[in-house]
Amino acid sequence: MFLTQKHLSRRTVLKGMGATVALPFLDAMIPARAAFGAPAATTSMPPRLVCIEMVHGAAGSSPYGLTQHLWSPEAVGRDFDLTPTSLTSLEPFRDYLTIVSNTDVPSADPTEAREIGGDHYRSSAAYLTQSYPKRTDGADVEAGISLDQLYAQRFGQDTPLPSMQLCIESVDQAGGCGYGYSCVYTDAISWASPTRPLPMIRDPRVVFDQMYGVFGLGATPEQREQRRAEDRSILDFVQRSARRIALSLGASDRLRLTDYLDSVREIERRIQAVEARNGSGEPRELPGAPDGIPDSFAEHVKLMFDLQLLAFRSDITRVFSFKMGRDTSNRVYPDSGSTGAFHIVSHHGEKPERVREFARINAYHVSQLTYLLKMLKETPDANGGPMLDNTLVLYGSPMGNPNQHNHKRVPFLIAGRAGPITGGVHLKAANGTPLSNVMLSLLHALGIDDLQSFGDSEGAFSWA
Repeated sequence: MFLTQKHLSRRTVLKGMGATVALPFLDAMIPARAAFGAPAATTSMPPRLVCIEMVHGAAGSSPYGLTQHLWSPEAVGRDFDLTPTSLTSLEPFRDYLTIVSNTDVPSADPTEAREIGGDHYRSSAAYLTQSYPKRTDGADVEAGISLDQLYAQRFGQDTPLPSMQLCIESVDQAGGCGYGYSCVYTDAISWASPTRPLPMIRDPRVVFDQMYGVFGLGATPEQREQRRAEDRSILDFVQRSARRIALSLGASDRLRLTDYLDSVREIERRIQAVEARNGSGEPRELPGAPDGIPDSFAEHVKLMFDLQLLAFRSDITRVFSFKMGRDTSNRVYPDSGSTGAFHIVSHHGEKPERVREFARINAYHVSQLTYLLKMLKETPDANGGPMLDNTLVLYGSPMGNPNQHNHKRVPFLIAGRAGPITGGVHLKAANGTPLSNVMLSLLHALGIDDLQSFGDSEGAFSWA
């Protein structure tokens, strides 16, 4: 008996002229022995992880918002109603949704009088580290290792990029931002070590170029600039390699490869269109932003989500952190139904009508998630099931009621499945439970089950 199935390496890439394109998972990457019932290690991989922060807490964390259930549902368990909440748009994904309510982030609280009022400037650093940020506006910053980096250090080392850090708002990691805190604390949510915050990437073009310049020699800045000037696609440089690979593939793999390359080309085309529009000299809503950044919040977020999906399909990385807002931002989100500036609206004075206006902005921000979740649910994974079955998307804020600058009853949810996290449930923590307990159990669910504590955790959180 002969094995005739050709095995294609999981790390096979298309190369040409300083461009390198990773391939999606193909049937040809399954070892031939799998055809005879032997397990195929390449068809399973650690869960993917997306950690999203949205600043300024939630309307549902205010006294009035709590009574109206503007963030978390009234019912605990599986029979919950999202209708009154800011999570209504997630109803199509309720079977994947785990809402964890009533947790606090004490590591973002002030510890002495001079820190009171500085919550906006230390909160982001506490979000994924659940550690108290050292008050300094110098280079001697210190927080903790973030959840995403603990996971990347354990399970991201066999991908070309262990993790990527993205953001929507402008960042300025030089100098102090306020109350004696370095801007690094405001601008970074990923920390590779307690003293090493990782910079966030705002420009989709930079993300795209990093994703497709990480293999072999990659592309130099000059080559990238020349390619843009010539208005050529990165795929133009790998056509010969793509044709050669396609000849060795079966019909279904050829279709899968074509669909993936079409997706790469379409996203690159959209980035090029944004650059052309913003470089035309026409007035911009974001006049100081680089040409590759869309003025539209929703368009920018979708591009970043599309790039994350491409990275997951080709296993360039399995870990993303995504900062969708920046503390004290006064950006306006007209599509939310509010014409007020974000930070100003968040200081609602506990007035019911203003709290509800803030809730509309919360609902708009959450609604952006549906785009990513829909794609993850519709994209087949290596085992044939949807990618969302092996992905966790975290969304939350280290602030609770922004009107009081507190860190109690913070908004937090998980979409996707991994280990004991199966979705379709609202879990309400006991009063005073730190969010770090939940994050410790998240790390356990992700496979780091030997970790005894995380940040200021007091113990593991139960998913039951």
